[in-house]
Amino acid sequence: MTTKVTAAEIAAQKEFARRVRELNCAREEPPVAHVHSFGCQQNVSDGEKIKGMLADMGYGFSNTADGADLVLFNTCAVRENAEDRVFGNLGALKHNKKQKPDMLIGVCGCMVQQEHITERIKKSFPYVDMVFGTHVLHTLPQLVYEAMTTHKRQISIPQMDGVIAEGLPLRRESGLKASIPIMYGCNNFCTYCIVPYVRGRERSRDPEEIVSEARCLVEQGYKELLLLGQNVNSYGRGTDVNFPELLRRINAIPGEFKICYMSSHPKDATRELIDTIAECEKVTRHFPLPVQSGSSRILKLMNRSYTREHYLELINYAKERIPDVALTSDIIVGFPGETYEDFQETLSLIREVKYDSLFTFIYSPRKGTKAAEMPDPISQEEKGKWFRELLEVQQEIGCSSYHNYIGRTLRVLCEGPGRTRDGCLTGKSIQNIIVDFDGDKSLIGSFVDVKITDALNWALIGELVKEN
Repeated sequence: MTTKVTAAEIAAQKEFARRVRELNCAREEPPVAHVHSFGCQQNVSDGEKIKGMLADMGYGFSNTADGADLVLFNTCAVRENAEDRVFGNLGALKHNKKQKPDMLIGVCGCMVQQEHITERIKKSFPYVDMVFGTHVLHTLPQLVYEAMTTHKRQISIPQMDGVIAEGLPLRRESGLKASIPIMYGCNNFCTYCIVPYVRGRERSRDPEEIVSEARCLVEQGYKELLLLGQNVNSYGRGTDVNFPELLRRINAIPGEFKICYMSSHPKDATRELIDTIAECEKVTRHFPLPVQSGSSRILKLMNRSYTREHYLELINYAKERIPDVALTSDIIVGFPGETYEDFQETLSLIREVKYDSLFTFIYSPRKGTKAAEMPDPISQEEKGKWFRELLEVQQEIGCSSYHNYIGRTLRVLCEGPGRTRDGCLTGKSIQNIIVDFDGDKSLIGSFVDVKITDALNWALIGELVKEN
């Protein structure tokens, strides 16, 4: 059962925010906060809530920790290198704390939801003032107030299935693109993944709340809505609306905008979802479907709950129903027990599907997951060779896929300055592909038609189609 944070609890946090704001108003200079969110789009979205609450407490913001009165790292636990970066950044703050003893340092998010990480922070970083997990983000005002007034370390990491807190203040990073969390947590327990342990069980927001938020964003001029969840395809448990129906309801909102979503899981992807994407003109013609491996044997070890054959059935149906679909996926190389023959099955699947692009990773063990305890005889050097082989195969396929767009005219949301040459603009097409083109900066924030004239392995080049 989903637990919603009560209106009384939200009101109590607003009162703590008011008290912190009073303390900050008494300072000689307005306080400045530095917030750094690591990892996925869900963390970025949480970071916008963190900044919203801090703004409500009277903080301004800085892009650097130097000189900041409050530094907060919103962490990721998916891969080891993200954890290493957090510890490195925390170590560097020791000097800042000596220079400014009254500054507050906090660590929150997925990483600290793991007990061994919290213990390391307690022992190795005594100057950290606040450590709090994913389920108590909404209590930030209280944690800041207690840290400021008691000068005692605040640690809040309850072990629970998680909650939904509506009505938190937001400080969005963009006036053009907005993320909307539609659900939190995960029930899948893939053997390599720590997310269900740090984000809790699946819980879906009320569809009315989501559609209302989407409508308000469109009325404010936002042109891209990104629907977020650990597995959006399983949205709706506890409600009478599934994910395809939610897409249809948002698609029906008046206005010109596009709808994206992430992340998805093949076991919950359905023909109804694919039909909905085909029928809803505002939903991107982008079908992200992380496969992780092309070997059914490895998929079973990963506890992915589908086979290679089932996955290909979904992909082929998507190609049939959405002729202009762009296909992307995630691949893990070197999962424990994977052989070179298993890896070759992944390469053959990539060649069969012909993905537009891939997100590829070498397996990273996560303490507390089943995969971390599995025998893993293949060396990192050998896994690196497989990884490079995969990149070579995908680069050739991706280049060929992008060249197929040459001569076509694509609808593009212009987002800002481009990277391919001086003075050009960039945006993403309805297939979610980067497109660079020449045009006036006044086009930023609007949809334009671009005729594709060239292709790189990561972007398309085109020319603006002038309106008559």
